[in-house]
Amino acid sequence: MKTPIRVAVTGAAGQIGYSLLFRIASGAMFGPDQPVILQLIEAPIEKALQALGGVAMELDDCAFPLLKGIVQTSDPAVGFKEANWCLLVGAKPRGPGMERADLLKDNGKIFIGQGQVIDAVAAADARVCVVGNPANTNCMIAASQAKRLPAERFTAMVRLDQNRAQTQLAKKAGVNLTAVKDIFIYGNHSPTMFPSFAHATINGKPATSVINDTAWLQGPFCETVGKRGAAIIAARGLSSAASAANALVDHVRSLVTPGAVHSLAVKSEGRYGFDANVWAGMPVRTTTPGSYEVITSYQMDDFAKSKIAATNKELVDERSFVADMIK
Repeated sequence: MKTPIRVAVTGAAGQIGYSLLFRIASGAMFGPDQPVILQLIEAPIEKALQALGGVAMELDDCAFPLLKGIVQTSDPAVGFKEANWCLLVGAKPRGPGMERADLLKDNGKIFIGQGQVIDAVAAADARVCVVGNPANTNCMIAASQAKRLPAERFTAMVRLDQNRAQTQLAKKAGVNLTAVKDIFIYGNHSPTMFPSFAHATINGKPATSVINDTAWLQGPFCETVGKRGAAIIAARGLSSAASAANALVDHVRSLVTPGAVHSLAVKSEGRYGFDANVWAGMPVRTTTPGSYEVITSYQMDDFAKSKIAATNKELVDERSFVADMIK
């Protein structure tokens, strides 16, 4: 059997964490032959830590053969110690009347500390995946604190948007989900993100020839994907949880599968017209487990360029809000 890998998860007793941990322990994230040690981190609040204890008991009660240990802690230095994967799920939610800039400031402080601790104590091969919103900018803040780990080790999740876009195209075309390929997300994990339908295929044909409805693609399709999170909150009274956890499983599973082509938010380095210093969603190909290369060959039409310009502006504005937090 392989050596166990250490997987640190913040916000482990929260809704996303509760949907996520059992998937990791079952082998869905890293494969059916990869043992794991879960290092679960929660806020130093009695109620949260008590809930975490209950989650750990349930994990034990599942008798997962791949689960080789559980660490429960409120101390990031303990939780991230020698972690090979750091899944940053926990973040302060946006409250009533709270401006996005205020949320950025509050969460920025959290991700400054986490970035510093991860860089200090995580394993030499550590990878960091950010889910807590605003995910792209939180990822940028965490990465800015690292001196040992390179920027490409820090990714933010836009896979939930990709999954939403794939489903919407499949439903519109009346085909199986697996018929839809190469639908990628550009930009921020926010309503400004852009699902690049012009490059997608359905049963091997251009999606735009199968769905011959430009008005729908440019309008309701983009809007539905971009505002799906708000629609779920309105219907459920709570944020996306199970679908976010599932997307993180997909995010990491693709990232450890050589040859997988998928959407990641990574440091843009100026690709696709994004500011060089923001983390933006774009298509990547996994090269070796945990490593990737950005696919830069896609050409953008005027509509795509306008959408990318809008989401880039939001990312640049967010960066300016937290400029004093970035080293």
